[in-house]
Formats: sequence, C-alpha cells, structure tokens
Amino acid sequence: MFALADCNNFYASCHRLFEPQYNGVPVIVLSNNDGCVIARSNEAKACGIAMGAPFFKIREEIKKHNIAVFSSHYTLYGDISARVMTNLARFTPEVEVYSIDECFLGLSGFENLKDYGKTIRETVINNTGIPISVGIAPTKVLAKVANKTSKKHNGVMVLETQQQIHDALAEYPVEDLWGIGKQFAHKLIKDGVETAAQFRALPIDWVQTHMTIVGARMWRELWGESCIPLKTILDPKKGMCTSRAFGKLTGDYHELKEATSNYAARLAGKLRREKLCTTILSVKLLTNKFIAEELQAYPSITIPLEHPVNNTVDLINTALWGLKKIYLRGYQYQKVEVNATGLIPESEVQLNIFSEFKGKKYDQVSRVLDQLNLHYGAGTLRMAGEGKNQKWSMKREFLRPHYTTNWNDIIKVK
Repeated sequence: MFALADCNNFYASCHRLFEPQYNGVPVIVLSNNDGCVIARSNEAKACGIAMGAPFFKIREEIKKHNIAVFSSHYTLYGDISARVMTNLARFTPEVEVYSIDECFLGLSGFENLKDYGKTIRETVINNTGIPISVGIAPTKVLAKVANKTSKKHNGVMVLETQQQIHDALAEYPVEDLWGIGKQFAHKLIKDGVETAAQFRALPIDWVQTHMTIVGARMWRELWGESCIPLKTILDPKKGMCTSRAFGKLTGDYHELKEATSNYAARLAGKLRREKLCTTILSVKLLTNKFIAEELQAYPSITIPLEHPVNNTVDLINTALWGLKKIYLRGYQYQKVEVNATGLIPESEVQLNIFSEFKGKKYDQVSRVLDQLNLHYGAGTLRMAGEGKNQKWSMKREFLRPHYTTNWNDIIKVK
C-alpha cells in the first residue's frame, strides 16, 4: 500500500501560518518579479482568479474581492517543506519526497490504514500548522486519485477494495490522472473516454498501441498492479542552475557583473550543500523576447574547468571571465543564467596531474562563509563582487519576512 501526503494550497498555507488573519481570506502568490499567479487559496479560486494570470491584468479583481497578495518566498517554502517531510518520515522507513509539497509513503504491512492516515494528517497539522490531505491505495496512481478525492472527505481517503476503487474512478476526470498529459487527454476525450473508469475499461492492446509504455503502466496501476516503485534514494543530479529575471532590464556591465557574481555564489552554495563539484560552467545572457522593439540576443559560453570545484571564489572568477567574453553592448538584458554540469561527488574528485590545484584556500574560505551564514542567516557574509544595493535584483513588492530562516525576522512574543 502507498500513501500520498499532499499539502493543501502549500504556498498560501505557508503565509497563513505566520499571518493567520488571512485564514478564510482569498490569497494569491506571485511568481518572480511579481509577474504571474503561481498559487491560489480555495477562496481565490472561487473568485475566478486563474493560475498563471498576469498580475497587472487582475488588479481590479484583486481590489474588488479584497484578495491578499504575496510575493514568492522560496526560502520560507523550502524550510516549511523540510519540517513537513521530517514529520512524515516518522511514520514509515519508506519515504519518497516527490515535490516540495508532496510525499509518497510505503505502508506495506500496516493495519487500520484509515486510522493511521488520520494520525499522520493530525500529527503534521499539529506539529507544523500546514494542512495536508492523505490518500492511501495499492498503487501510486491510485494513491494520487485517493488524495484528490480525500479533499472532499475530511482529508483522508483509503482505497482498498475493488468496489472503493471503482466508485472513486467512476467520476474521476481522465485529464486529472497522474501521467496523462494534454495531448493524451485530448485524444481520449475525443474518443469518448472522459473518466478514469472508462480509461481503465479500455483493452490493454489499445492502450499499448496508442499511449506507449507510460499509458500501459498507468492502466495496470489503475487495476491495482504496482508498476511504479518508491524512489527512496534520489537519482544523482546531472546539473544545477541559478537564474532569475532582473527587476528591470539592464545593459550596465557593472550590474551584470554583480548579478553574475551573486548567481555564481548561490550556485556554489547549492553544490556544497549537495556535496557535489562541477567540471563545466556555463554562462548565458538573455534579452526579453516579448518586447519586440528591443534588440534581441542570447549569447552564451561553456567553460570546461581544469579541476572539479564547488568553492565560491573559483566559480565567481570563472563566471565573470565567461561574462566578459559574451557581453554585447547596446542590448538590454532581462536575465543571466549560470549553469553547472558534469557534476561529481566531492569524494570522487581527481585532480589534474598536469596542472596545480590552487583552490584549497578558497575551499576553506567557502567553509567559513557557509558556517557564518548558517549561524547568522543567509547573506550575512558574501563576496564584495555581489554588490550591496543590487539595483538589478528581483521586484518583490509584497515580500514577507523570513520567519524561520533569519534571526531578525523570528516572531517575538511579548
């Protein structure tokens, strides 16, 4: 048996956790640079706010319905997510963190699954304040169905018997099935297959012919045959990227240097947290393709490194060397991307016999950076090249405090 624990309206719930006055109030969360809607509370959905709606187009609706607006706060979301996943891991040794707000649990051998699901849900809500739904079923696809159905049944749904599974699939829209993309959904609906039960009733030969191995696997899962195992060990990462749009278009080389230094430093921190080193660094500049009157250019460069590294100084120096090579005057840039590929574990690094590795002292500097920033809060100590004022930084007009990741923003009780 599998359980899927899914946080309800996760981004909105994270903000409500520290500002409970917004419970029951329509809430939306905006993307980087306060561009589009990326999360909505149930109340906001009821007001007709569409996912992906540009913020500037819905200002009147926001004012009309008194909708609370928040800038995205991924540091906060990541920390709250880790707390939720830590609580879920108490209930079984088999855990697969599927996304920032979803987690599969292996429950083979457990009894009284309905009561156990309620215990899981109540424990997470009591310990973290984040509301979750729990769906339990014999396969991961059915657990997804159970989870979505659970939102109408007090947050917990168990599909054990064939009758329970049949009843759940009878009214379940085929386009909502896990693994059904828009293309397959359109084809199925065109052929008169509108529910998950109707899809399950199709002959397996038809499914294999028209929907490849992915569709066949999903069909078998709907019949209770487990074909998608838990991934309790994450696949090694093949690449990492830091890339965010600027708060304003800029062609100023000094500002681009600051942004590139900042992104390279963030990338280095990510690599060290994952205990990985990179052998290839790429830098790319992008203009805004949606502004027709602006000149367009997407220069990029890929730089093989002499030695696998993850220290901040080496990666910033390499990224700035790449920026100098690709920078073109006369263009207004919207974004810079810094990518690390060819990743290998720190424990498997082999040095180059033909060149001396001079980054040992920079590794020590990076360790000190990590220790101080972990203790005093992210960004307490950083490289001078990252800049102080950062005029290019993201527009975040509705940003809330770092409630759990910065000492200065921790809520004080009087």
